[in-house]
Amino acid sequence: MDQFYAAVEERERPEFKGNPVVVGADPKEGKGRGVVMTANYEARKYGIRSGMPISRAWKLCPDATYLRPNFRLYVGVSRRIMNILRRHADKFEQWGLDEAFLEVSSKVSNLEEAKQLAAKMKREVLEEEKLTCSIGVGPNKLVAKIASDFNKPDGLTVVGEKDIERFLAPLSVRKLLWIGKKTERKLNKMGIETIGDLAAFDVSTLNEKFGVMGTYFSQAAHGIDRSEVAQRSEVKSVSRETTFEEDTSNIDLILETLDELSQGIQEELSESKLLFKTVTIKIRYEHFETHTHGKTLNFYTNNLQTLQKTAKELIQTYIRKNKKVRLIGVRASNLTSCEKQKTLT
Repeated sequence: MDQFYAAVEERERPEFKGNPVVVGADPKEGKGRGVVMTANYEARKYGIRSGMPISRAWKLCPDATYLRPNFRLYVGVSRRIMNILRRHADKFEQWGLDEAFLEVSSKVSNLEEAKQLAAKMKREVLEEEKLTCSIGVGPNKLVAKIASDFNKPDGLTVVGEKDIERFLAPLSVRKLLWIGKKTERKLNKMGIETIGDLAAFDVSTLNEKFGVMGTYFSQAAHGIDRSEVAQRSEVKSVSRETTFEEDTSNIDLILETLDELSQGIQEELSESKLLFKTVTIKIRYEHFETHTHGKTLNFYTNNLQTLQKTAKELIQTYIRKNKKVRLIGVRASNLTSCEKQKTLT
């Protein structure tokens, strides 16, 4: 989906259209904590990006409309959109509220038919939900994902098997998954600016610099991805994560953002009438070192304070003065329906 949270807000309140809109933490006149969840294209012209501290966004554009996220609204819209898309898929894998992979191999016999199917889905989403989306068509998830971002907003990009390397080669290495600003700078210092540069680079040298990620970088640069679309019949967990615009050791920012992520999870659980019993946090440091840590409660709940408190307790061990944080996430799992729990009680 294009600028999903902001687009839904604009749809609900047309007076916002054409003006900068930022969804995220309360800026409190430049003194707020937490981060930008998303910004519309008008706000992005001022340099505002997802993961940016809300205080910095305020300094860049104090006249923007700042909104606290309304996850109950977004979850409802997302569910309807995913139902539209799901009816066209052999296999369907939802990523968050605003993104999904569809395998459509039995639905189409060639790229032209795949393009027509993608165009049909775009029309249905626009007609039924008054929102635009961008679709990428490719032979694997990696290529389709990059293609979906290629021509936003309201884009449709098709990449055939023979065109993969030609399509990827001129793009910035930042377009690949798991390559953020810091990794991009390291690659740039090695003379690697584009995905084509990365594809041509010696794999053993990449492994020396980046460990096992070096092999991934090389394969991804050639458009190689063997991961399958993971069909899920029921919700196993609800999670939220965010990558900070810049690696940070600001504890207040980390904890405030953790609270916001937890709130999004709790509102989705409530909207879906689900309770959780297990809470897991995820933290990734500046050098890709990643840890997860979970705790199973003695009871089922969808209480926000319980979720926030547990997540903060779990992450405290991993907030270290000498290590900057790149990404944090929260997951609620071990789910059951409210109705089922009432029956058991």
